[in-house]
Amino acid sequence: QVHLVASGGGLAQTGGSLRLSCTSSEPTFYIYEIGWFRQAPGKDREFVASVSPNGGETQYVDSVKGRFTISRNRAEKTVYLQMDSLKAEETAVYSCAPRAWRGTNDYTEVSAGFANWGRGTQVTVSS
Repeated sequence: QVHLVASGGGLAQTGGSLRLSCTSSEPTFYIYEIGWFRQAPGKDREFVASVSPNGGETQYVDSVKGRFTISRNRAEKTVYLQMDSLKAEETAVYSCAPRAWRGTNDYTEVSAGFANWGRGTQVTVSS
């Protein structure tokens, strides 16, 4: 599988915005579904959003719907996570991971099949 690196984290105020990037230098990046995850201190890793290889299918955890947008640029080998209206409880390390695309993002467990999480980026939202 591809190796991914997340970047773009930082400090934002409640209600502010950040855009995260997930990049890979490997030519096979474009064939994978890419998911964003986050892990706050003392909590389990949580699925946030995913995007299909062609960018046409996306999925979000309910808590971010309407505020976060996932997209991808094939030429740049990058998947973006635009985060708006951030909340303090969304402070976490955000990372991305690939999943082999099987033609659908409909899984019984939304995070099933994602593996090989790359280096994460810290997002801190101050209240």
